[in-house]
Amino acid sequence: MTASLDTIAARVRVCTQCELHRMRTNAVPGHGNPDAEVMFIGEGPGWHEDRQGLPFVGAAGQFLNEMLQSIGLSRDEVFITNIVKCRPPGNRDPLPDEIAACSAYLDAQIAAIKPKVIVTLGRFSMARWFPNERISRIHGQPRRFGDVVVVPMYHPAAALHQSSLRATIEADMAKLPQILEEARREAAAEDAPPPPQQMRLF
Repeated sequence: MTASLDTIAARVRVCTQCELHRMRTNAVPGHGNPDAEVMFIGEGPGWHEDRQGLPFVGAAGQFLNEMLQSIGLSRDEVFITNIVKCRPPGNRDPLPDEIAACSAYLDAQIAAIKPKVIVTLGRFSMARWFPNERISRIHGQPRRFGDVVVVPMYHPAAALHQSSLRATIEADMAKLPQILEEARREAAAEDAPPPPQQMRLF
């Protein structure tokens, strides 16, 4: 039986499976539409997210909101989470054991939402589907994994630290409506009943 997002979130908020729980103010399970067609997966909560218990509410989140608006989507239509659910101290990169400790929660969220498209934001969430790849090489290039299309993108924070990446990130996001439409068509084709068999006359 697939766990509900509320059940998963409740488990995340009391999780003690890695050392990050000792330093958190709030765990950050994720937020958005439980029936979202598009799911965004970042790296880990920052200072603002740890205080509010919500993902992408700082400066990078504001940039993400702007990009969503530019393609006709809102935060309420998508689901946003991170590869780890508690803030790494000093906003450092998440460690392999921390990512592993959170992986079952992310698996459960994906199973509950059943998104058509997953957008990975940053190299740590990208590595879940594209191990040993470089984000500079594959960003913006969708690839199908079973029932879901995964699109690797730079983290929105990258544009804040390196302004030359802003146009690249915006261009990758601009491709998303077409990628989603193609994923919808493929899903509809898979769900369509097979054509009736023609009777051969002898």
